[in-house]
Amino acid sequence: MLTVYLSHGLESGPGALKMQALKGIAEKLDDCEAVVMDYRNQPEPPQRLQHLLATLSARGDNPERCVFAGSSLGGWLSAAVSSQQPVLGCFLLAPALGLAHYPETSPTLQAHCTHIIHGWQDEVIPHRPVIEWAERQRLSLRMVDDDHRLHESLDTLLSDFDAFLTRCSAVLHASTIACSRR
Repeated sequence: MLTVYLSHGLESGPGALKMQALKGIAEKLDDCEAVVMDYRNQPEPPQRLQHLLATLSARGDNPERCVFAGSSLGGWLSAAVSSQQPVLGCFLLAPALGLAHYPETSPTLQAHCTHIIHGWQDEVIPHRPVIEWAERQRLSLRMVDDDHRLHESLDTLLSDFDAFLTRCSAVLHASTIACSRR
């Protein structure tokens, strides 16, 4: 079973367009469960991170069998989880990186698969720190001609997410087969 944790941004919610669209892509895959997080009562990044980690623990999910996907602050949360422990995948949309008021501005990911989508016209999260961060860690990065919300690039990000989950599922399946042969 592949579990996908979806984390919304600071001023968004679990019912937001991108979260629901990503959930729809995840639910189309066989043996995949989407968990849409709700952080509306936790305004600070550390509170949200603790909520995500507590949910992961309470559900008993193995992070190495999970994909963490998020937008803006949700992207930062997904990256933060991956900096603390190995995870299967991180799919980050306009991740809130390089911001001085966040606890960790440039986390080192421990994800088997990573893909980032960021807008050239992002007025909230500057693109330069995200590009430099991706370059340092040699992470997959797609730059699009869009703003922070990435709504003009929705078809592209959904297509990328579908391909990303298919790749993560194949990696998970291959590792499960390898483990069962030992």
